[in-house]
Amino acid sequence: MSVITNPLFPGKHFIGTVLEALETKTAMSGKLAQRYLQRAAMAGVVIGLLYTVNYALIATFDGVRLGETTLHALGKIAGALAFGWALVFIHYSKSELLTSNMMIVSIGAYHRRIGWSKAARLLSLCYVGNFLGGLFMALLLRFSTLVDGPVSTQMLHSVAVKLAYVANGAAGWGDLFVRAILCNFMINLAMLLVYNGLIKDDLTKSLVMIVSVFIFAFLGFEHSVANTVLFTIVGLKEGIDVGLAAGNVAIALLGNFIGGGLLIGLYYAYVNDDARYLRTHP
Repeated sequence: MSVITNPLFPGKHFIGTVLEALETKTAMSGKLAQRYLQRAAMAGVVIGLLYTVNYALIATFDGVRLGETTLHALGKIAGALAFGWALVFIHYSKSELLTSNMMIVSIGAYHRRIGWSKAARLLSLCYVGNFLGGLFMALLLRFSTLVDGPVSTQMLHSVAVKLAYVANGAAGWGDLFVRAILCNFMINLAMLLVYNGLIKDDLTKSLVMIVSVFIFAFLGFEHSVANTVLFTIVGLKEGIDVGLAAGNVAIALLGNFIGGGLLIGLYYAYVNDDARYLRTHP
């Protein structure tokens, strides 16, 4: 059956799907908070595992020498593509990821299906679950050799770059902030395409999600949950400056909310609000 849309408000199906998803998330984060935490933790596990694969691929290609050069650039491409599957796994396993939920609660708040205080609770609970899942992966990796050697070198380099944004003052904060905005803009642009009812097959939905994550990973955008998991893995293995790491995550959280919650969530909630249009154009 084809999706019937109003040509003036073609995104109404998307909004309806998101509001239905919000009802489930709101119910789970209330009476079933423990199970909601478990679903959020699974997302953290997936990110931890696939992010490790990303750095392992970069390290592998970086170790292939062609004269004076390496295949580092190809490693970045391969790693970003592999990491793109994280969003696919999270979506189809019905796990809970903070950054996509930023869009969902913003649309819900616009349509008064959830108050901002309850939205903040839902997002906070989701972040705690994402962190716990990442911590679980970090503990497993701490007592293995999976991230030793070249893989550790790549992770440490990435952490150094991310912490430098905070250490470099206002210019670095601004750079980090923009990268965080663009990161969650891409993530939730993908989820918009997945939820809008126009893409029917799972293969195309998966490709949309993979490409969106590939863009943010390859270009070095900043994802608050991925950073939290990476910092936890490296922190348990090698140690980390907790203050700089916390600063990075705080700025990334704010940027991610603007990119996903405002630029996608509130924007599309407003432009597809036919009730508001009918009130002002009787």
